[in-house]
Amino acid sequence: MRKGIHPEDYRMMAFKDMSNGDVFITRSTAETKETLEVDGVEYPLVKLEISRTSHPFYTGKSKLIDAAGRIDKFKNKYAKFKKE
Repeated sequence: MRKGIHPEDYRMMAFKDMSNGDVFITRSTAETKETLEVDGVEYPLVKLEISRTSHPFYTGKSKLIDAAGRIDKFKNKYAKFKKE
């Protein structure tokens, strides 16, 4: 592995899945201004639209929670081309 190409300033951070509220703590160098208190400790917060707890591949569910409605818009737009 080459030296000097990886960041040195890792810190503990909270990542929150906004679709289901799941929070997990890990080390990261991500920049954020928000914080979240977990078990009495305040961590920098990164908000995620999807994570391992809500992604269909990991959950086994075929329905994807889509807050923006992009999937429904796509399906409606191309429904007229569907072969019956």
